[in-house]
Amino acid sequence: MIEELALEQAVGQHHALGTTITLQIFGTKKTNIIDKSFDLIDYYEDLLTVNRDKSEVMSINHAAGKTAVQVSSATYDLVKLAVNESRQNYGFNALIGPLVKLWAIGFKNAHVPTKEQITQKKQLINPFNVNLNDTDQTVFLQQPGMEIDLGGIAKGWIADRIRDYWRAFGVHAGIINLGGNILLVGQSPKRANGQWVVGVQDPKAARGKNITSEMVPECSAVTSGTYERYLEVDGHKYHHLIDPRTGYPVETDLAGVTTFTKTSVQAEIECKRLFFAQHPIDKWHDDPSRIGAIFVYNDGHLERDNF
Repeated sequence: MIEELALEQAVGQHHALGTTITLQIFGTKKTNIIDKSFDLIDYYEDLLTVNRDKSEVMSINHAAGKTAVQVSSATYDLVKLAVNESRQNYGFNALIGPLVKLWAIGFKNAHVPTKEQITQKKQLINPFNVNLNDTDQTVFLQQPGMEIDLGGIAKGWIADRIRDYWRAFGVHAGIINLGGNILLVGQSPKRANGQWVVGVQDPKAARGKNITSEMVPECSAVTSGTYERYLEVDGHKYHHLIDPRTGYPVETDLAGVTTFTKTSVQAEIECKRLFFAQHPIDKWHDDPSRIGAIFVYNDGHLERDNF
């Protein structure tokens, strides 16, 4: 009877954060928690988006070079995390917006910019030119034209907040899927060992076709890849993952990397770290919250780290 109850499920879909979100809770057919979760996601999107003219993050960007902007605790904490990660210079950079817009890969005006244009935009992406004031919760971008874009980290952070919300209601098991950013909550009710099965996308196949899969405990799975958005010019493919250190898309034989970590925001961060490294990193898994990673290369071969 307990097993049958656990396999009952409530499922809901919602469009936000530029993607289709699917939430699934086991052990109930009532959707009230899911509906309230969608409200929470919308609330965070209103704070953090750069795809509208008004948000707390856009207030920071509009005031670049002029004044510091006070923001809510949620926005400040995520901006601070993103800026501190950017300062480590492993590839992730929350200030890279001006360069991304210059290339515009994935949009109709995508093009290969000149070396001079890239050099000019690189002057606007230095994360050390951001002033963070913990006391006042203010953020100041020192130069006009600078921008913060939390797109590379916000989904993971929001997924973690949804899990916090579910736990407050006593949810034992569920799946948070923010457009491919997966957070598995609790133990799987479908297997005696409580493990979940997560598939890894085949870069050369239609979306949803997996090249491999992995059985994992409660964790988050996030993928960074070169195969969905790219620009092809004179036979050369330029994917959308731009290296802030060079201003150009990363030259790599890696098609994608999927990371499995305890929290979703960490999966976002570690995914970027390993993608830019292009291969497993020595001692990466010394941190027990880093469960493992799967690297998929353009020639089809795989590398597993810590599995």
